[in-house]
Amino acid sequence: MNQETAAGSGSFVNFLNLLGQFTLKLIGELGAVAIFFVHGFSLIFSYPFQFGKVVQQVYFIGVKSFLIISLIGLFTGMVLGLQGYYTLVKFGSEGMLGAAVALSLIRELGPVLTALMIIGRAGSSIAAEIGIMRISEQIDALDTMDINPMRFLVSPRIAASVITFPLLTALFDVIGIIGGYLTGVLLLGVNSGIFFNRIYDSVVAKDINGGFIKSLVFALIVSTICCYQGYFTHMRPGGFGAKGVSLSTTSAVVISCVLVLVLDYVLTSFLL
Repeated sequence: MNQETAAGSGSFVNFLNLLGQFTLKLIGELGAVAIFFVHGFSLIFSYPFQFGKVVQQVYFIGVKSFLIISLIGLFTGMVLGLQGYYTLVKFGSEGMLGAAVALSLIRELGPVLTALMIIGRAGSSIAAEIGIMRISEQIDALDTMDINPMRFLVSPRIAASVITFPLLTALFDVIGIIGGYLTGVLLLGVNSGIFFNRIYDSVVAKDINGGFIKSLVFALIVSTICCYQGYFTHMRPGGFGAKGVSLSTTSAVVISCVLVLVLDYVLTSFLL
């Protein structure tokens, strides 16, 4: 009996030990990411300003994401219109379809799906590009030439994300509402005047501001995580070289997606 008790006590101690190690590692990683973000964000405002670099990243992150955001937004709005109509018609409230589509997009689906699409298209590329520069010693070469790698690589991407995420979110919302109109009005016969009048009556500035606040937070999180994972590819314990880049890219996408969904819940709790 004493041996069983001692074994159980030892297992519990081992569990606490592992839990403590994990917690300390997590806190240390969060602190490193926070310092990385503060350093990269502060360098955005350092002179001389890198307008050219920021414009290049706005084109890469924003303009090249235009088509995929438009396509996803259109079909998301069409699905919302279809599902919303068959749900609301059961209660005789199909006239509220416009409000349901618009509020769902502006409050939740617009910022979240936009962020997820940008992570898949641009975030993975950012992590892979910076990771390759790290393992090929291009970042070390920048240091040798007295060029700050953080200012040269990270700051323009953070600035471009802050610019492009809200704009793409607005585009997603507008095209999604058009998709809901196509399904609800043209396909299912909802009155177009009622559709847009319900949107006008239901959507207020708080809803729009909340969506843009979410998109700005997502922009900072996604750009920081993707840059961080690529920048420290050489420090990954799981592999070096091409394998390290693949692991960094995978981690950047997975962590960014999870954080977007977690922060969406947190921000919604505060913004409602």
